[in-house]
Formats: sequence, structure tokens, C-alpha cells
Amino acid sequence: MADESWRLPNSVQQLAASMQEPPSQYLLREQELLDGNLAGAEMLEPVPTIDLGLLSASYDLEEAAKLRSALQTWGFFQVSNHGMEASMMDSVMTASREFFHLSLEEKKKCSNLIDGKYFQVEGYGNDQVRTQDQRLDWSDRLHLRVEPEGGRNLVHWPTHPKSFRDDLHEYALKCKRIKGDVLRAMAKILELDEDCLVNQFNSDAPTFARFNHFPPCPRPDLVLGIKPHADFPALTVLLMDKDVAGLQYLRDGTWYNVPAACDHTLLINIGLTMADNDQRDLHGANA
Repeated sequence: MADESWRLPNSVQQLAASMQEPPSQYLLREQELLDGNLAGAEMLEPVPTIDLGLLSASYDLEEAAKLRSALQTWGFFQVSNHGMEASMMDSVMTASREFFHLSLEEKKKCSNLIDGKYFQVEGYGNDQVRTQDQRLDWSDRLHLRVEPEGGRNLVHWPTHPKSFRDDLHEYALKCKRIKGDVLRAMAKILELDEDCLVNQFNSDAPTFARFNHFPPCPRPDLVLGIKPHADFPALTVLLMDKDVAGLQYLRDGTWYNVPAACDHTLLINIGLTMADNDQRDLHGANA
């Protein structure tokens, strides 16, 4: 039988602790290094910040104009005054860090490999390896379904740290409300019924939480934590590290470095599901 061990990627955390050079599967291709644009440029202006509380409570025209501009230019923005307690955000961040610092054996109890070899999206691990020359991300992840609540696969939800499940449950509920507030504000900008966009998603629409861990790399200039990609879901709510930046955003052919998050703000990214429809209208409205 052919050796297919290459289909089972190692924990990047384990590699980082034991190797001086990243394995070849993680290295950028020569052309990517020659292009030289992955280092990223500084953003042309600060990340737009929207006061979501003010926008939701009274549809403040100034905040609405800021949201329209953010959607037309970047497609992402920060929200402040969003109703999620700072203590909750800190608890979720702390719980995720504690999970990734558990032993490998403990983390594997939530593995995304069935019987140790068959890939599934949910759980702890890495992306599926389809070919031997596939470039791998320098990161480990925990991917969990959080909505609908009845569809949660709790076998993949960590039991350590003990607060993890409760913290994620509360965080998911708050994110659901925030997404609703953003969608209603976008509908008003488009002069649609307030609940028009919210009603496009039924109660069984899936929502996932993904925790990414990026271990220090001995050659960070040769790897990417997550390969270039586009978010497909309607909205992505990002709880970012307030001390370490790493996110990049592609605009007009240039990758821009997104600064570390302002204190207890959330970053909202508009995904392809919305960009194919409403965001296209928003761009056209300014033409």
C-alpha cells in the first residue's frame, strides 16, 4: 500500500517547538517571494470605526455615511459600542489561548480527523491536504459550528479550559445580535425594508467559529499563517489580538497591513455572499 502519511499534517505548534527551518510544504513559492508584495503596505487611512450602538438606536446619519463609505472602499470596518462586554471578549480570548497551550493529546480529543486519518471540517487540526505539493498554512485551528444551537457537534467542543463552552456559547449569541444590527443598517443604506437582509437567512443557517493559532516561526518571511483567500459567508466577525497585528487585506491589487485591533472593538468583514449582491449595489450607488 502506498504511503499516504503526507495527507496527515503535523501540529504546527509541535513543528515550531522542534525545528530550525520550516518544512518545504509550508514555504512560499519562488514566484511569490519574487513578487515581493506579500509584505504588505500601510493602509492609506485608519480602519473605519462605526459606533454600532448609535447607528442601531437612532440610525445616526453621520454613522450611516461612515458605514456606506467603509463598504464602498474597503469592505470591512471596526465596530465599537457593539454591546459585547469587554470582560466577555477577554474571556473568549483567554480561553482560546489556554486551549492551544494544552498538551497535544488533550487537543487531539477534539481532532478534525476521524479515526486519525479521515478529514472533516469541524474540530482541532489543520486544513485538508489534497496533494503532496500543496502549500500548507503555518497555523493550527479549532473550527466549530455554533449555530443553529441544536446543530452543534459538542464532541468537538473542548472541555478544557472549563469555561470554554460557556464562553463560546455567550459569544455566539452576542455575535448573532451584532450581525443582525449590521445587516439592518446595510438594508437601510440600500433603502430596503429594515429586515430584508436578515430575513434572507433562515433559522437553520449555519454559523461557525474558527480559532486560529499562529506559533512563532524561525523564518516568518518564508511562510504564511493563512494563505490568501476570500471569506464566503455574508459576514465575518473577527475578534483580533489587540497586541499583535497580522491580518492583511487586498484592495486594487495591493495587500495592506491591518493594524492590531483598537481596544475591545470587533472587525466586520463583508463576505462574497453579500459582495455579489448588495455590496455591488453600494459601489454602483457612488458611480
